[in-house]
Amino acid sequence: MSAVLELRGVSKTRGSGARATVALVDVTLAVERGDVVLLNGPSGSGKTTLLSVAAGLLGVDTGAVLLRGIAVDAGDRAGCRERRRREIGFVFQRPSLLPGLTVRENVLLAAAFAGVPEERATAETDLLLESLGLSRFLARRPGELSGGEEQRVAVARALVHRPALVLADEPTGSLDAASGRAVAESLVAAARARGSAVLVATHDARLAPFATTRLRLVDGRIEEREAA
Repeated sequence: MSAVLELRGVSKTRGSGARATVALVDVTLAVERGDVVLLNGPSGSGKTTLLSVAAGLLGVDTGAVLLRGIAVDAGDRAGCRERRRREIGFVFQRPSLLPGLTVRENVLLAAAFAGVPEERATAETDLLLESLGLSRFLARRPGELSGGEEQRVAVARALVHRPALVLADEPTGSLDAASGRAVAESLVAAARARGSAVLVATHDARLAPFATTRLRLVDGRIEEREAA
């Protein structure tokens, strides 16, 4: 059985000419179902580029990126977009919830965008929000929530369609210690319950206990690998 995500000898240069920057160099990694892979390293080391490549949002110069054994850029552009919607969930540093919608509506909209049938989307949304401790906030709007609560809604939004892969870019970067830990716990527990693989780019050392594998990226290269 293939890994959920595989990068095989991936290299990527951003820009051209005098402005060209080598972002990734011969990166090879695999993320299996249930894995939580933590990617750290200094600013500019290539973490966000790696996530973009993993999502198929950026092409590569050399190497291959596979999602469940199929190249992420296989097929036409519309097909690739549709596959991303179905197979990948995203969590960013800022929740970016729609302010005019309630908590429940924000998550339901994400489910609809991913093509989840209405009845299943409703059941999954309510189950997920309950498991994340957000049931009492269903009718509230984002402006009525704390930062940590908003980010847990963002976790629900990323997981409501049961994606094969969750990509998280600094998901606790704007939160205090207690809120950051709550979000990390919520993300890992909900993803594992749904059988998702998780790849997290972060500077936050507090996420280390939640990882199954820790990678350190320096100047676009994986310099260290450490199994938890």
